[in-house]
Amino acid sequence: MKTFTETQKFRQWWLSLLIMGIAILQVYGLYQQLFIGKPFGNNPVSNEGLIMFSLIPVLIIVLFLLLRLDTKLDEEGVHFRFFPFQLNYKLKKWDEIKKAHVRQYKPILEYGGWGIRGWGKNKARNVSGNMGLQLELKNGDRLLIGTQKGEEMEKAVEEYFQVKS
Repeated sequence: MKTFTETQKFRQWWLSLLIMGIAILQVYGLYQQLFIGKPFGNNPVSNEGLIMFSLIPVLIIVLFLLLRLDTKLDEEGVHFRFFPFQLNYKLKKWDEIKKAHVRQYKPILEYGGWGIRGWGKNKARNVSGNMGLQLELKNGDRLLIGTQKGEEMEKAVEEYFQVKS
């Protein structure tokens, strides 16, 4: 049996636009205050403060470049991680899973958006889109893992889950 793997990254255009807008504003402020000598804003901070504050958009950009959801389905079960928040894969073994299927969902209405979402017994790991692998565990927990490869993932689930059930 072939292992299913998928790596997804945050690539929403509006998020990139927002972060870039903030970064451009910070670069402009740095240029104006440090190189032209004109204080930036009505209540300017020190040069050191402005430099430190300007690092925030850079760190956010780096974080969004690093963020990714890695998913792997194999004979053992469903492996997933939300890097860099989860360095190691988490595993849901096939014998822990009562039901598994790919479904369409509403990220904002059902989970409050994308990322590491949910609370209690209903959780999600997703980065974009509205398709995901819904796992219903034998302990009553539910976990949805987003996918951009719904058909391929469904085939893998059918292959592995039917064999292990």
